[in-house]
Amino acid sequence: MILAGKNIIITGVSRGFGLHIAQAMWNNKASLFLVARSAQSLEALQKEFAKSAHPGQQVHTVVVDLKLPEATDMIINQSKRVWKKLDGLVNNAGIPGPIGRVWENDWNEWQETIQVNLLAPIALCRACVPWMEAGGGGKIINVSGGGAAGPRPNFSAYGTSKAALVRFSEILAHELRDQNIQVNCIAPGSMKTKMIEAVKEAGPEKAGSREYAAALNSLEGEESVPQRAVELCCFLASPASDFITGRLISAVWDPWEKLSLYQDELRESDIYTLRRIVPRDRGQDWG
Repeated sequence: MILAGKNIIITGVSRGFGLHIAQAMWNNKASLFLVARSAQSLEALQKEFAKSAHPGQQVHTVVVDLKLPEATDMIINQSKRVWKKLDGLVNNAGIPGPIGRVWENDWNEWQETIQVNLLAPIALCRACVPWMEAGGGGKIINVSGGGAAGPRPNFSAYGTSKAALVRFSEILAHELRDQNIQVNCIAPGSMKTKMIEAVKEAGPEKAGSREYAAALNSLEGEESVPQRAVELCCFLASPASDFITGRLISAVWDPWEKLSLYQDELRESDIYTLRRIVPRDRGQDWG
């Protein structure tokens, strides 16, 4: 029960990855403040968790749309009414945004994607940091995903928001090195999510043949959410990951379970970060 006694805010818990994160952290004895747009989903989840609560374990909810400018204040104000300290924040909520070539995208949808996927998580980080610092430290986990580490044609709003979130997380991690607050991003891997369904609906003409084929493959798979991604979130929210900060970690491909063996190497390097590639990095002697 690695999260016993921890108070954690999680956004986007009504379905998919966020729901699985919430269930896993609850099973690990964390007290949770759950954020989503669906009142019905939150009510059902709260009732489910209440049945299996351990002594002292609490679950609270707030219905809010992260597109709204007042969303951050609603989340923080309501959570502070029930908790004196905050130990963790998981920025999971996100939307796929418009699919297709950027000049053909609806501009309002493009801006909305940046608001939900980037500005809302940043606002929550800004609001939570002083609260965590007052309590002696904390953990921030930002869900990144496809489009952050490489170009993703036809998904410009989504890719831009996720790449910017990774860079922001690294900056914030450096700013918080002396406050015992660790900030990391995770790439959970392919999942049966709303975005995958949106890609299928958009078709190969808008999404591109490669993205469309990958979406169909994901929808046909048996596992809706990679279990390793859920376990990685619990690990990064726990004291076991105190040595990791400012990193983008792939739940599927990176050996995160063994990173404690390489703490010094990780701390002194730019491994698992976004960096510019120069010719010598690719064996070239020019430039």
